[in-house]
Amino acid sequence: MPANQDAKEPPFAQGRQSKRVVVDTNILVSAFWSPGGEPAKIAALLQNGNLTACYDQRILTEYHEVLARRKFGFDQWEINDFLSLLEHEGLSVVPAPLPLEFTDEGDRPFYETAKHCNARLITGNIRHFPKDGVAVLPRAFLEE
Repeated sequence: MPANQDAKEPPFAQGRQSKRVVVDTNILVSAFWSPGGEPAKIAALLQNGNLTACYDQRILTEYHEVLARRKFGFDQWEINDFLSLLEHEGLSVVPAPLPLEFTDEGDRPFYETAKHCNARLITGNIRHFPKDGVAVLPRAFLEE
């Protein structure tokens, strides 16, 4: 069975290929925190349809919870618009659990989703993930 058989292609990607990615929450925090940085470039690629975000419900929940934290002071309208776009235009999946141990179990959904979708996992901390080339730093991803 193909990895994405249960996933519905997003409307903008129908009929064309868009690189699939899973974006760690730390990348989104950085994108909103520093609009000129590499994470913000990745967010822009998602917004303009050049990348397809793959996610599961655990990831969406984390995005909403973390980005809503008062300590960041992000504009909630902007956050909600961005996450609505990701949810509507992205690829929602239910990945199978993988028999791996994670130092931080919060990283599991991101890795499982990336493996399920055959996607790159863009994160600010690759040492938390298996050394199999799935997880990549923003700069390395942008240089691919």
